[in-house]
Amino acid sequence: MTDKTRPRLTDALPFWLSLLTLPLLAVGAVRGGWTVALLPLYGWALISILDRLIGQNEANPDPDTPEAELFWYRLITLVWPPLQLAAIFGTIAFVTRTGHLGLAEQLGLFFGMGVISGTVGIVYAHELLHQKNRLERTLGDLLLASVLYSHFRSEHLLVHHRHVGTPRDAVTARYNEGFHRFLWRVLRDCPRSAWRAEVQMLARAGRGRFDARNPFWRYAALQAAMLATALAVGGWQGLGLFLFQAASAVWQLELTNYIEHYGLTRRHLGEGRYEHVLPRHSWNAAQTASNWLLINLQRHSDHHFKPDRRFPLLQTYAEEEAPQLPLGYPAMAALAMVPPAWRRVMNPRVRAWRRRFYPDVTDWQPYNRGSNPLPRGAA
Repeated sequence: MTDKTRPRLTDALPFWLSLLTLPLLAVGAVRGGWTVALLPLYGWALISILDRLIGQNEANPDPDTPEAELFWYRLITLVWPPLQLAAIFGTIAFVTRTGHLGLAEQLGLFFGMGVISGTVGIVYAHELLHQKNRLERTLGDLLLASVLYSHFRSEHLLVHHRHVGTPRDAVTARYNEGFHRFLWRVLRDCPRSAWRAEVQMLARAGRGRFDARNPFWRYAALQAAMLATALAVGGWQGLGLFLFQAASAVWQLELTNYIEHYGLTRRHLGEGRYEHVLPRHSWNAAQTASNWLLINLQRHSDHHFKPDRRFPLLQTYAEEEAPQLPLGYPAMAALAMVPPAWRRVMNPRVRAWRRRFYPDVTDWQPYNRGSNPLPRGAA
């Protein structure tokens, strides 16, 4: 890395902000009351305030930094999975045995647990699943199973990265599409598109869809183990709390997915072919604190350019190359929950993006509806 980003723990420490969520969870579990709101306040409000105070970081590390110099950055993603599992099942055991929290407090606490497993855990799973070694991919699978969203691995690697910015990618939010409609469409379409992609891979290898190599068997086993553990630790109450945190985590993941590519499309070249994915096909945010918490997920254009590049080496782009969000992902996620306010902020930016990168395209209606590919020359 450059001289300003030496491979020391102190340099990597800001990316360890996720650890602060664990004592906040403990406080909420023990004290109850208003303290169950500490986790969403931290993950959304405080991080957004810090973004405002600290500003943006547009410095780029050396992308050729040796792997050995990234140890302290990588370590947080390796230690997080056991910590998250301990937090989920330990909190279930504590809450169901003490009985000191009312139903509203329990739901508030496990919504906050969803901040941990969704805002942090799934983002870390995303980083781990893009790596090549088995340990990291297995840890990523455990994190996804803890929120019952294991198919995300297949859908993300085999569908989203291949078809982002096209009608074939359910996770690319359409222009003028509200988040709630987007969420329903993704929950409906992504599991079956992930299954279809895995079956096609098996078919190319001469294997059937129910072959033992189909990862959906592993996904089912891991998720069943998570459900069984929640039931064993906390009974039916514990199972219900586990399901609630999983739903909260998935909701927060899909809020992020909604933000990352809203209204951005790739040019159709005819005969089902599209231009290569470019930095212009992802929304980026250079806000410092939210990039610390989300381990540079907001440098999303570079992630799509080089998916296996580790998070500390991701590059940022100028506005001339990639569209920029006005706020970090946590603040934009809150905005996305109010579709009229979201459209007021984002639709003019999408239209400006179209004028800048595709001035020759005059008919955007087919892509606005998410219909079939356009003729040659359209986008």
